[in-house]
Amino acid sequence: MIVLDVRARVGEFKLEVSTQIPLEGITGILGPSGSGKTTLLRVLAGFERAEGRIIVGDDVWLDTKTKTYVAPHKRSVGYIFQEARLFDHLSVAGNLDYAFSRTLAKTRKVVTADVVDTFDLGPLLNRRPLELSGGEKQRVALARTLLTNPRFLMLDEPLSALDEKRKADILPYIDTTASQFGLPVFYISHAVGEVARVAERILAISNGRIQAMGPTAEILERLDLAEVTGRFEAGSIVEAVVVEHVTHHRLTHLTIDGQMLTMPMEPELGLGDHIRVRVRARDVALALNRPESISIRNVLAATVIDLFHVPDSPHVEALVEFQHQRLRARITLASVEDLSLNVGTNVFVLIKSVTFDASPT
Repeated sequence: MIVLDVRARVGEFKLEVSTQIPLEGITGILGPSGSGKTTLLRVLAGFERAEGRIIVGDDVWLDTKTKTYVAPHKRSVGYIFQEARLFDHLSVAGNLDYAFSRTLAKTRKVVTADVVDTFDLGPLLNRRPLELSGGEKQRVALARTLLTNPRFLMLDEPLSALDEKRKADILPYIDTTASQFGLPVFYISHAVGEVARVAERILAISNGRIQAMGPTAEILERLDLAEVTGRFEAGSIVEAVVVEHVTHHRLTHLTIDGQMLTMPMEPELGLGDHIRVRVRARDVALALNRPESISIRNVLAATVIDLFHVPDSPHVEALVEFQHQRLRARITLASVEDLSLNVGTNVFVLIKSVTFDASPT
């Protein structure tokens, strides 16, 4: 567990954080630009001075009352920025060897062969960084940082310079970093989809203050965190079971709480696999009666359990529930009034299949 009770000032910006974060899995740090995401990690890494306490496990890294301060280079933290920051004069193999050589033999738990195999770096070992794509550079940066055998890893918008395809290619490697190597990861991003795909929990921050922390699905479904989760990409995560691949239509059928839904075919998923599916609130509509003769394939029965009118906006965030799981829908205030929607109203949820962003559980 990391115990944080810190206050820091960077220019006119103030950070005041008091929380405890599990040292396991991937913790997504989500918030709008200027909310304090990077400042929080820099304070934890020791790059920014702060007042208060930082305790990592049994080790005290900061305690201003006892004048305890552990320097950044002694905190054993792996930090990856937006740019890979590889050594251009060294090959990929040289970058990896440099990191490995600077790790004390008694602390080495990860060796070069492990990361070369895990991150598919074999064909790249003799290349220089200038010969690599953006995604390849980030894979090398991840591998190099792992070879320093850090206590945990901090990723600060590591995919912001990549296109959507390369982001999708890199995210599984980040997940592997935590699962295969048992390394806790703190993942900063303003992109809800990235965080939703890899993070087990989300720390939501705004204006230098923590607004909430909890399981990813729970945080994303909260209607009061629109400023943090973002209105355009806000949505929900539901767990589904793969039941059929329809090759002719290139579709995969799933069930959620006993109801069928469809998404573009993911042939690598096996029948019976449990997956997490993200659905954007803007791609969900509500109806009082089951519609007929429409192109939308997914129509599920649910009940409205919350309605939140976004201030100074024509929109209402609705939260609906199936048997056990919940989904967000962004609709207009006019629609709420026209349909006489209230908490407890039974509705049909319309979801476009193309909005799904799936990942294994």
